[in-house]
Amino acid sequence: MTLELKVPKMACSACANTIAKAVQSIDSAATVEVDLKTKLVTIQTAKPESEVRKAIASAGYPVS
Repeated sequence: MTLELKVPKMACSACANTIAKAVQSIDSAATVEVDLKTKLVTIQTAKPESEVRKAIASAGYPVS
């Protein structure tokens, strides 16, 4: 499944790495692509969207 989530608080590559690690902590096979300009995170994962959102939010980056 492909998810496209907007993460308004994401500002730099360190933020992007934190978000990627959060997603991969719940799905090690997930792929995470980040566009810092548009604040969009594209995720390929088998996990439900609610779990992915929760993992990103618990890393300090609420998803809008």
